[in-house]
Amino acid sequence: MENPKKSKSHFPFRLNILFFSIFLLFSVLILRLGFVQIVHGENFKRDLARKEDITISSPVPRGRMLDRDYKVIVDNVPKNAIAYTNEGFSQREMLETADKLAKLIHIKTDRVTERDKRDFWIITNPERADAKITKKERELYTAKKLTDNDIYQLKLKRISSEDLKEINNERLEVLALFKSFNSGYKFTTQIIKNENVTTKELAVVSENLQSLPGVDTTTDWERCYFFNKTLKSVLGKVTKSDEGLPAEQLEYFLARDYSRNDRVGKSQLEWQYEDVLHGYKSKIKNVTDKTGNVIENYPITNGQKGQDLVLTIDMELQKKVDRIIEEELWAAKRYPGTYLTDRAYVVLMNPKTGEVLAMSGKKMVRDKQTGKVEMEDDALGTFTTTYNVGSTVKGATILTGYKTGAIVPGTIFDDAGLKIQATPLKKSYAYLGKLNEITALKLSSNVYMFHTAIRIGKGHYEYDKPLNLNSNSFETIRNSFASFGLGTRTGIDLPNEQSGFKGQSHLPGYLLDLVIGQYDTYSAMQLVQYVSTIANGGYRMQPHVVKQILDPKEGTNDYGPVVREITPTVLNSIDAKPDWMYRVKLGFKKVMQERGGTAYKFFGNAPYSPAGKTGTAQAFYDGPERYRFGKEPPPVMNLSLVSYAPSSNPEVAMAVIVPWAYQGKKDNRANLKIGRRVLDTYFEMKKR
Repeated sequence: MENPKKSKSHFPFRLNILFFSIFLLFSVLILRLGFVQIVHGENFKRDLARKEDITISSPVPRGRMLDRDYKVIVDNVPKNAIAYTNEGFSQREMLETADKLAKLIHIKTDRVTERDKRDFWIITNPERADAKITKKERELYTAKKLTDNDIYQLKLKRISSEDLKEINNERLEVLALFKSFNSGYKFTTQIIKNENVTTKELAVVSENLQSLPGVDTTTDWERCYFFNKTLKSVLGKVTKSDEGLPAEQLEYFLARDYSRNDRVGKSQLEWQYEDVLHGYKSKIKNVTDKTGNVIENYPITNGQKGQDLVLTIDMELQKKVDRIIEEELWAAKRYPGTYLTDRAYVVLMNPKTGEVLAMSGKKMVRDKQTGKVEMEDDALGTFTTTYNVGSTVKGATILTGYKTGAIVPGTIFDDAGLKIQATPLKKSYAYLGKLNEITALKLSSNVYMFHTAIRIGKGHYEYDKPLNLNSNSFETIRNSFASFGLGTRTGIDLPNEQSGFKGQSHLPGYLLDLVIGQYDTYSAMQLVQYVSTIANGGYRMQPHVVKQILDPKEGTNDYGPVVREITPTVLNSIDAKPDWMYRVKLGFKKVMQERGGTAYKFFGNAPYSPAGKTGTAQAFYDGPERYRFGKEPPPVMNLSLVSYAPSSNPEVAMAVIVPWAYQGKKDNRANLKIGRRVLDTYFEMKKR
């Protein structure tokens, strides 16, 4: 029988050791937790609470442009597109996505450069790239005698042509996508492909979005012009999706919450009314944790497409005026001495409101490859190019004479030519006898204007003697002309308007040239503002091409409510007595409606009672062919015409300029032919 003391179990002892061990472990854990909570607790709390709010913006379609009758001129055409948003991905992640996406779509590679290929090779072959650095160079790098950039440049230089051959066509598409991914900005959506995106590509990408982080299918747009090239130079252009913000205006747009890859208006109406046409981008806020994972997202705003512009332009009238200019330019080219003739400009405006009804310019351009001459739109030239216009400015000369007291209504001058010492005889085209200011306008007397200018300058004329005038004579006349819109910006709501060239010499003979339109240069827009000022009784109206701004009507092509109406703006009045205005307007009426008037043969039978003034100016040619003539291009004749109708209650004003219309003495009368056809067209359309 065994001894009970010897058979006693050891289990309680082992259990005690286990409990003691657990107690020690829990003690260590509690101490550690206490240490973590006391020493690092606040830091961990901040880490747990840390999250980042990221706002992702998506562009919206631009506003439309409509003509005065609400016909759509410019709209947006939707296009299938594939987009990418860099949500903080690493280069490796972007490369993986580019590799997958390249297998699903075709992407153009024409923008990939030699440098892009070398960078791509280094990224995709890091070990082989490192092997191109020598041991000595690594030692220099360690000694900080070579920088990271130095090492990278060495790698770039040592990539051989054989290395680059590894980037075949398939890898080239991966590179093109990778380059696009990297060119975007973090949390900004950019268009990767919007040209020729097939239905199959759209479907297959949509099916694989889960494995393509940052990639999405969307709808993009491009500008569509319903009247083809009509007025296109004035409508302006929009940057392409791969252009982004213009470099010269980058800070301007960034300060206004634009993204760097946003498309914006870069010229004319698209640029001038960018704030209106651009709209409000849709915005989604993504909330991410500290690792960059999105933990929630919600829309901030759905965005709104850009507002619509209603223009003052009548596009049917614009098209007809364009056609008239083209036909008459081609007809003029059949005359002798028209080798240099290549352009013409017409502006129609409501003289009471400043609304521009049509602004047409056409220019002949020779194709460098085919040699064929074609017409191109140059409506822009109506306010960005200026010319000597001749006698059309004589109405301003007479009114300046009245205002300065140089002449009074009924003042008579003899039309005999003036001979100033050391100056060629200055005369009219023929001797016109003794005449007052009304007849001087009707017959277009130069000499009458010369005498008026001499009196404005407080000078005294004697045959073949020097002519001395007040030193401020040029300033007096130019300031007066500017009150009509001549030689100054008209204020049209378009960028880059030119005020014209002012002759620099103040010799007395040039003052006489100034008052007959043979010295300073003016644009067609300035001429129409000038003649409108006379037509409406002395108020210089600001010309404008935008009539209304409309809010978009979401989900439809209907017109939304008017949010802004562009009202007529009077820039200044010329402070002329009613009798003065009456006499100048009477002279203008006689030009076109009374036998002997310089435009009577073309307008005498017009049923709409026109008034106006013709102009012919000898000018120096400075067009595209000037280099063929060496330093002294031949003198040419510019033709112009200003008019308004009906003469008693004007509703339309017109300016016509045909620069370099002819050389020699064979006048093709292109200004009068264009002017008559344009006014006929306006009133015929009004009847219909």
